Amino acid sequence: MTKFNVACLQICSGANIEENLIKIEPMIREAKAKGADFIALPENTDFKASDCAKLFAAARHENEHIALPFFKRLAEELDLWILAGSLVAMKTEHEKLANRSYMFAPQGNIAATYDKIHMFDADLSASECYRESNSFRGGTKAVTVQTPWGTMGLSICYDLRFPHLFRALAKAGAQVLNIPAAFTVPTGKMHWHTLLRARAIETGCFVIAPGQCGTHDGGRKTYGHSLVVAPTGEIIAEAADDPAIIIAEIDMDRVTAARQMLPSLQHDRAFVGP
Repeated sequence: MTKFNVACLQICSGANIEENLIKIEPMIREAKAKGADFIALPENTDFKASDCAKLFAAARHENEHIALPFFKRLAEELDLWILAGSLVAMKTEHEKLANRSYMFAPQGNIAATYDKIHMFDADLSASECYRESNSFRGGTKAVTVQTPWGTMGLSICYDLRFPHLFRALAKAGAQVLNIPAAFTVPTGKMHWHTLLRARAIETGCFVIAPGQCGTHDGGRKTYGHSLVVAPTGEIIAEAADDPAIIIAEIDMDRVTAARQMLPSLQHDRAFVGP
C-alpha cells in the first residue's frame, strides 16, 4: 500500500473537553465519508484556554480521560487511523501535565504516544507571553510509529523549530512527519509555511500539519492554515482561517523519488564546532 488519503481537521478548541469532542465527531465522520484513511487533529485537541487554573481543574489521569475511549471507539467503528494531535488536560505521575500526542489504530488500540519535547516559552509582545514549561513536563524521547503505508514520526507544534529532531526521525525511517499545532497568529504569519516546507525538503518526508484556528477561551488566537506538504516542499492542501477539513492523497513513492534525487540524509559528516 503506497497511497492513502489523509484528512487534517482544523478546529477551534475551547475549555470544555466534552463539548470539544462533540464538535469533533461529525467532522471525523465527514472526513471518513470523503475517503480519508488517516485523520489528523491538532495540538490541544481536548482543551484550549489561557487560564492555567482551568486546565489543571479539567486535567485527568490517562485512565480517566474521556478522549481516549472516544477516539478508540471511532477508530474501530470507522476503520481509521486517528492522530489526536495532542491531549493537554493529561495528568502524570509528576506535578506537571503532559502535552501528549496519541496515535489510534483501526483496531481501537493506542499504537503510539509522544510527549512534546520542546516547551514554548516566549514573549511575543508586552501583552502576549507564553510559559508552557509552567504547566507541562517536557518529553525526552523521539517516537516513530508503523502504519500500513510506512513509518510516521511524531512531534508537536514548537518542536517544528528544532530541525535536528526531524532529521533524527527521518534517519530512523520516518517517511511522514506529523506536526499538529496551535500556532500563534504572529508567529504563524511569519514562519508557519516556511518552517513546514523546510522540514519536508530537509528530510524528504511528507509533512501533515493540522492546526488550531480562531479565538479561544481567554482571548488567545491561533493561526489555522493546516497544511499537507510533499517531500519536494510543494503545498498540496491548505485550510484557511476557520474550522475546516482538508484532504490530500499521500503517495509514498514520492518520498523515494525525492530522496533519490537529493540523498542528503546520507551525506552527514562529523565536524568540529566553532
